[in-house]
Amino acid sequence: MIHFKKYGQDNEPLVVIHGLFGNSDNWHSIAQSLSEHFTVYCLDLPNHGKSDDLENAAYDIMANAIHQWMQTEQIESCFLLGHSMGGKVAMQFASQFPEKVKRLIVADIAPVDYESSHHTIFDGLKAIDLEHIKNRKEADTILAEYVTTLGVRQFLLKSLIKTNTGFEWQVNIDNLFNNYAQIRATPPFAKAYQGDTLFIKGENSDYIQAQHKDAILAWFPKAQVKMIPGTGHWLHAEKPLPFTSLVKRFCQKN
Repeated sequence: MIHFKKYGQDNEPLVVIHGLFGNSDNWHSIAQSLSEHFTVYCLDLPNHGKSDDLENAAYDIMANAIHQWMQTEQIESCFLLGHSMGGKVAMQFASQFPEKVKRLIVADIAPVDYESSHHTIFDGLKAIDLEHIKNRKEADTILAEYVTTLGVRQFLLKSLIKTNTGFEWQVNIDNLFNNYAQIRATPPFAKAYQGDTLFIKGENSDYIQAQHKDAILAWFPKAQVKMIPGTGHWLHAEKPLPFTSLVKRFCQKN
């Protein structure tokens, strides 16, 4: 089951897919801003947030789960926005179910293989013994031995939830670790997506590079790439106004 949060009503649907280790809450303020123009659905991907765990989290299987969710919610077609890993899920969905996607927006990721860059994060998350930590500060102290950037730790620890009996993760760390090779890889696209596509790059991020142009156009021949100055990989959080205006203009253009 896919868990989601809905913002606004009576406008055309915009479905938003978060990145690795994230959840729908990451997009709350962006969704609120865009809900003046769209009915926004922020999803929790499988193994994240309140959605079901999924042992095999291949991109085509996650795309199938979203397709099933759209059928349940009776959403005929939507504007589709995905960030980072969520961008790869969105690309895969558009490739498999092009008739369901009005326009595709991919935030700071390309349809290519990436080097391993999250192993220290996995090590840090696994090092936190949920049975023995008393508060989030203890968890942060352990995680800091592996992840030095405070902002990244704060983002990761948003998925550490206090319960009546202690703490639990809202991400399935083992499933994500076991699927990490698939997550890093190019999605198993069925065919090129012929619809309008916007790639949004963070200026200081290296996730979309000049050498990715051929792969982008091979799978998304109508793609255009826009850059938001002064942003990194978290471009939507760093410069929300330029980000939302780009999304709005792209979806509403004739």
